[in-house]
Amino acid sequence: MTKIVIKATENGPCLIEVDGKKVAALCRCGASNNKPHCDGSHIKIGFKANATEIKV
Repeated sequence: MTKIVIKATENGPCLIEVDGKKVAALCRCGASNNKPHCDGSHIKIGFKANATEIKV
C-alpha cells in the first residue's frame, strides 16, 4: 500500500510525501505566483502558521 503524508511546515508550505519521497510543495500562504505550488513567497510576506502532519 502506498503511504502518503502531508506535512504542513511551520511558517511554510505543505509538503506532500509519497512512500517517503517529497513530490510537491503546495502553497499555504496564498501569495505564490505559481499556485498551487510554493514559490517561497511566504518568506517575503511573513506568513505564520503552526506545523502539523496529516496521514492519508
